[in-house]
Amino acid sequence: MFQLLLAIIYLAFISLGLPDSLLGSAWPTMYQEFSVPISYAGGISMIIAVGTIISSLQSARLTRKIGTGKVTAISVLMTAVALFGFSISHSFIELCLWAIPYGLGAGCVDAALNNYVALHYSSRHMSWLHCMWGVGASLGPYIMGYALLNDGSWNMGYRYISILQIFLTAVLLFSLPLWKKKHGNEEDTATIDSAESKLLSLGQIVRISGAKSVMVTFFCYCALEQTTGLWASSYLVLNRGLTSETAASFASLFFIGITVGRGLSGFLTMKLNDSQMIRLGQGFIFIGILLLLVPMGKETALLGLILIGLGCAPIYPSIIHSTPENFGAEKSQAMIGVQMASAYVGTCLMPPVFGFIANNIGVHLFPFYLFLILALMVIMHERLLKQTR
Repeated sequence: MFQLLLAIIYLAFISLGLPDSLLGSAWPTMYQEFSVPISYAGGISMIIAVGTIISSLQSARLTRKIGTGKVTAISVLMTAVALFGFSISHSFIELCLWAIPYGLGAGCVDAALNNYVALHYSSRHMSWLHCMWGVGASLGPYIMGYALLNDGSWNMGYRYISILQIFLTAVLLFSLPLWKKKHGNEEDTATIDSAESKLLSLGQIVRISGAKSVMVTFFCYCALEQTTGLWASSYLVLNRGLTSETAASFASLFFIGITVGRGLSGFLTMKLNDSQMIRLGQGFIFIGILLLLVPMGKETALLGLILIGLGCAPIYPSIIHSTPENFGAEKSQAMIGVQMASAYVGTCLMPPVFGFIANNIGVHLFPFYLFLILALMVIMHERLLKQTR
């Protein structure tokens, strides 16, 4: 039964990744249909992000009240309904309204599932599960492309994903008895069920030794990942002189590097602990940034982006998986909820900040911007280890 539940969680992570890349792939068609500026996609993303921050902060309270299984099922159902709402929308305002339940559902399930896996499964599964998220995020644009090519409508792309999410909701509802069973960690470490975790206020969480350090660490990681994904193509075009088509294909290798890297990280975790995995990832990112700075042709830039992607791969799952060890299993759900909220703040705030810098100073500062974020991440992670050991 333990392995059956793990298979369901793997399926859930693939499903969670499916809608995350839909807006970007469909927006070139959507904004023309709605007669709004292309920049309005940022407004929808912000609404979703605010919803995820709010629900992440409430995840510990909800999980304690109704359990991880029900939180996951209800959250996935909310995203399914929201995606169906996207598919029947005919105005920008409607999209904004449906973005509210989408964000609220996405944040809560993310925090709840990550905490459950951190408590009950080994580090390799955390890496492979996030690899599955990357698989889902990669499949999303293909499903949208199929809809645009065959149905001529972005609405059907959202509807296809909505149907898949409804199917997952049904699977989760049937699996609820599995979540209620007491499972021991694969490595026989002492764990505690999320329903028995401590209910802490935000103020109490922040005062825990190491809490602010891990929040800043997570903030920096997600800021670096999102800034790289958003601005890599522009940097290659405007600073390296590549064509838009070539730059786009190069930038996609960053995401491929993350997905492949998380698959490989699962095997490395059998030899390395979470802190070593994080440091290894930071080292790869540093080398990748250096290669972006070296003016030796497009090959070095290509290798640099791949290395940054590979470096990003182990950091997110390793930070999450180390939370029960660093803060105690009874505090892990509350801590992971706050970490997720910090991640979404970094995702929302730092890419636009670089956009302002690029617009007013120059896009050539892109590698230096990434380096400053990386340096702060390294400092705060080392501080976290001192505070929690």
